[in-house]
Amino acid sequence: MPTTHLLYLHGFRSSPQSTKARQVAAHVAQHHPGVTFWCPQLPPSPRAAMALVAGGIATWPQGPGMAVVGSSLGGYYASWVAQQARCTSVLLNPAVHPARDLERYIGEQTAWHNPEERFFFRPEYIAELQALDVRHLPPAGPELLIAAQGDELLDWREMVARYPQATQRVLPGGDHALSDFARHLPEVLAFCDLA
Repeated sequence: MPTTHLLYLHGFRSSPQSTKARQVAAHVAQHHPGVTFWCPQLPPSPRAAMALVAGGIATWPQGPGMAVVGSSLGGYYASWVAQQARCTSVLLNPAVHPARDLERYIGEQTAWHNPEERFFFRPEYIAELQALDVRHLPPAGPELLIAAQGDELLDWREMVARYPQATQRVLPGGDHALSDFARHLPEVLAFCDLA
């Protein structure tokens, strides 16, 4: 059954205005107008973020029929969502140990696409991140990992080790933002099997 519902989850300090989110949205609108696409603005609290997503996809098909694409922290969330919905997931330079890596960001932060916008990353969010860890579970659906060896924020080797059963695309060079994402977009959406 082809995918009729596609969820995109942005990364830490990011938003639906991210380049990758907008490229996916534009491609889906142009080439797959019948597909429901949703990229919510995720709140800083991981628990609140996943409650928002779970509510938003409550009426979506589970398993085949739905797919999730996540970038960075959104990739970590995407693995949790895929477990709940038993669906396909695409992980773009996913955060593997966000509870460890985001500890140094506790305090006031600015939004990447709107530096005027401020939010607090609270100490209790670390435990909320740990509660969403699904690495001890086998994949609930097909997984595609795209990991850039040139990622300046996260270690691609941790990504490869975390997703051993995924279809893996390890890119020489590149960066955390996957600046050449347009090149990989056709493969990402083909993997999602959009209707």
